[in-house]
Amino acid sequence: MPPTLGALLRTPSLRLRLLTGQDRTHRQVEWVAVSELADPTPYLAGGELVLTTGVRWVDRLPDLRAYVGRLAERDIAGIGFGAAVNFEHTPEELVAAAEEFGVALVEVHRLTPFMAVGKEVSRLLAQEEYEGLNRAFAAQRALTRAALTGAPAVVDRLARELGGWVLLLSPDGAVRHAAPGSAAARAPGLADELARLRGAGPRASVSVASEGDRVSVQPLATSGRARGFLAVGGVRVSGSDDRTLVNAAVSLLSLELERPSPGPAAGVRSAVLTALLDGALDPAHPGAADLRAVLPAEPVVVAVGAAVPDGQRPEGVLVAGHEGRTVVLAAAATDAAVFGEVLAGPVGVSAAIGYPDLAAARSQAERALAAATEEGSDLQRYDQLPGGLLGLLDTPAGVRLADDLLSPIDQQRAAPELLASLRAYLAASGRWDTAAERLGVHRHTLRYRMRRIRELLPGDLDDPDHRTELWIALRVREGRH
Repeated sequence: MPPTLGALLRTPSLRLRLLTGQDRTHRQVEWVAVSELADPTPYLAGGELVLTTGVRWVDRLPDLRAYVGRLAERDIAGIGFGAAVNFEHTPEELVAAAEEFGVALVEVHRLTPFMAVGKEVSRLLAQEEYEGLNRAFAAQRALTRAALTGAPAVVDRLARELGGWVLLLSPDGAVRHAAPGSAAARAPGLADELARLRGAGPRASVSVASEGDRVSVQPLATSGRARGFLAVGGVRVSGSDDRTLVNAAVSLLSLELERPSPGPAAGVRSAVLTALLDGALDPAHPGAADLRAVLPAEPVVVAVGAAVPDGQRPEGVLVAGHEGRTVVLAAAATDAAVFGEVLAGPVGVSAAIGYPDLAAARSQAERALAAATEEGSDLQRYDQLPGGLLGLLDTPAGVRLADDLLSPIDQQRAAPELLASLRAYLAASGRWDTAAERLGVHRHTLRYRMRRIRELLPGDLDDPDHRTELWIALRVREGRH
């Protein structure tokens, strides 16, 4: 949520003084617009704090009533006038017009640069966005934890996070769970909308007015079939954080309804593994203690293959369908027989890795699967593969290739820091915050180092082929030590 005008007025360093619009301090300031135009409205979207010094008013005072009227029609947050620049005081005509049109008028002290006001709004916007991301992460983490105990817990947690009511409905509209319990009375009023949704397909959703409330209804669909519906009311789901939370609940509930037999945790564990493989979850995040509780302990391996029909989900492993494969995440010490309970041969298994290298492990498992398919073996482990670039770890050729590729960085005095930054950046798939956190540095420090690396390396770091070569070269280096 953008900062309010009142928040800016309460910032001592800005030295702002409210002249009119005492009842308008609750207005949100979407942005700061500095303009000396006689009519800046074509360049405004609404919600701005318009700052001016009146430089064009010195020779002849314009029709300030018309000026303020146009800004009022654009629904700005307020006007800020820079005092003691071109006018000793804010013109009385401007004050009167602001009073007439109900526009907040703020006098900006002569020692306060307009840039300082803009920077403060930017700072407050960035702070709000950061806090919103933290709230969203905590809420999704709580939702994932709730899913481990079943669908009712997901519904209860979602209602608590949104501050409204939530219904989990069966395909025929019967109430499976309501939070709070009194919300079950809302179900009959949604019958017509559910009928329309059934005919519209599994991707459709609807927002309707029911009993004076705005209700959002979404199908819980997997494999092209609706297995139930989720209805949310009593709150306006408008912010991106709220929508993300509702979408997360829909995904978790859909997975659980698709696979009820292995137990309530199976669906969410599959969702967790999918999110890990896509880079959407970071187990290293300080707030991810609940996530780490459901993951195999490092080191881990990734296995890929075809799913066993109606196969069981052994304890201690995560299983998910991902990009046309069935993927298994397990502790490195897991017996090969466990993979046979989930995957039909041939099966490819990666080398033992940590969670930061999960993407690389998936690629290793795919290469091992290709080798197993070609050789007709039931299971092939990547670290037992002959040849390949990573198979050159202990050979002079592999070392020479890696040294040639990384030599521009090696020649720098800060080579250790640059190489560590490059590895963290590649391991995090280019996510600045994740990589900086693993290094223990500020993300701006990492950005500076990566900019330097881009200048040193001859290839394009945005080219997937070049990134892969760099990753392999770094792995070759690690094999030497």
